[in-house]
Amino acid sequence: MGLSAIFRSRIHQTPLRSRLISLTFSRRSRAAAAGMTLLELILACAILMVLATAVVPLARVTVKRHREDLLRYDLRQMRDAIDRFKDASDKGQIQVQVGTEGYPPDLQTLVHGVPLTGVVGKKIHFLRKIPLDPMTGTADWGMRSVQDDTDSTSWGGQDVFDVFTKSSGTALNGSKYSDW
Repeated sequence: MGLSAIFRSRIHQTPLRSRLISLTFSRRSRAAAAGMTLLELILACAILMVLATAVVPLARVTVKRHREDLLRYDLRQMRDAIDRFKDASDKGQIQVQVGTEGYPPDLQTLVHGVPLTGVVGKKIHFLRKIPLDPMTGTADWGMRSVQDDTDSTSWGGQDVFDVFTKSSGTALNGSKYSDW
């Protein structure tokens, strides 16, 4: 029995309907294995867009909170340096100008340092550098002297008693940055 005879006998053994069903089923399984349908793709994109719109506001709040933390840290560092300058002047370790009441004349003095009394050629530094204000992006800070009012926004220029940000923004807790 030749090959063509075997083939003819098998074709005649299976009905035409079952052969068509098996061809259709094999096409469907190949199409399903090839990828997603258009509807599935649209649904997946819609879900991703909803999730992305929920993440954006959270990211904005996180960035703002981080900048607020940096502002608190920078203010604490500068105020601590001013307090250490005042302590050193009260102990007589450094010479101060008359009328400054022991506070530094400006922020640059904290960075450049002041000479120690009784020791030749030795300076004491209170800050490594003036930090950038994270709210304004500059190293321009608001300052108050002892002679200024507590809520004053202009500096009298005699000494530096306190520092604050020049930003007019509002914090996440509702307070003004300049009041910190």
